[in-house]
Amino acid sequence: MPRYVRNTAILTKVETVPGTDAVPTGAADAVLVSNMSITPLDANNVSRDLVRGYFGGSEQLVATASVKVGFTVELAGSGTAATAPQWGDLMLGCAMAETLLATPNRVEYTPVSAALKSLTCYYHDDGVLHKLLYAMGNCKLSARINERPTLQFDFVGIDGGVSATANPSTTLSAWKTPPTMAKANVVDITLGATYAAGALSGGTVYPSTGFDLDWGNKVAYVPLLSSERVDITDREITGAMQLDLSAAQEVSFMSAVKANTTQSLALTIGTAAGNKIIIYAPAVQLINPSKQEVNGSRLIGYDLRLVPSPGGSGNDEIRIITQ
Repeated sequence: MPRYVRNTAILTKVETVPGTDAVPTGAADAVLVSNMSITPLDANNVSRDLVRGYFGGSEQLVATASVKVGFTVELAGSGTAATAPQWGDLMLGCAMAETLLATPNRVEYTPVSAALKSLTCYYHDDGVLHKLLYAMGNCKLSARINERPTLQFDFVGIDGGVSATANPSTTLSAWKTPPTMAKANVVDITLGATYAAGALSGGTVYPSTGFDLDWGNKVAYVPLLSSERVDITDREITGAMQLDLSAAQEVSFMSAVKANTTQSLALTIGTAAGNKIIIYAPAVQLINPSKQEVNGSRLIGYDLRLVPSPGGSGNDEIRIITQ
C-alpha cells in the first residue's frame, strides 16, 4: 500500500521535565507546516575493522544517535492581541522566552541564555511515528517582498522510538493566515527607531526587499554513558537585507560600516489587530556592503549582526511582538 509525503502530521509540546514525553495531541498541538524533513537516525556508527583472510568490509555498530526534524511555519498572529500565536512553543524550544503583556495587549518573544525549554516532537510519517524528546533547535526568519513571512525551525532531539502508528486527527484552525510581504501590509525597514510598550517611535524608513535572520543557535546532542541530552550552548544572530538608497545615503552608510556603528532595526508586518507583528533589534551592525541588482535597479546589500545592547545585561538582541 503506497504512503504519501502529504500525509505528514507534526505535533509539538513544551516538556515539563526535559527529556520526558509531554504527549502532544493532534487536537491541541498540531503544527501547520511546509517544507518538512526528518533524519530518523543521525547515528555515530562504529566500524569493527576486523582483520580476516579475505576481502570484505566489517559491519558497523550503531552507537549514540539523535533525531533531526525541520519544517517551516507561517509567521502570523493568533488573531487575538493577548493570545500567543501557535508558533510560540516552537520559539521556546529555540532559547526564547514568551511574555504576555497588557496596555496594549501583546505577546513578546525575547532571547534567554539559561533555564532553556525543551520540546517533545511527534513526527507522523503516514503511519510511522518518530518521537523526539528533549528537542531544542534553531530558527530562521524570512520576510521578503512578494512572499509570505515564515519561520524555519530545525530541531535536534533524543531518539524516543519509532512505531507503526496511525496518523492522529489534527486541528489546525488556530493557525492564522499571514499577511503577504507587500507595500500595503508592512512598515518597511526602519533604522534608528526606539521600541517601548508595543510601539515604535522615531527612526528613518528605507525602501527595501525585506530581510532574513538566522538565530545561529549552537545546538548540540550530548551523549554520556549514563545519560543524554540536547543543549543550546551559544547564539549569534545574523542576517541580510537590501536597501534602495540614494547616492548620498550609500556614502553615509559606508561611513557607518567603517566606524563599526550599531543602530536599531525594525520591521512591522500586518495592520489588523491580532495579526500585526513587529520585529525589533536594538543594536545591529551593518557589514559587508555589496552592490546588487534587482530588475535593473541598483540596491545596496548588507549583512547584519544583531548583538546585545551595549552596556545592557544581554538577552535583548531581538524582540518579536505580536499584537
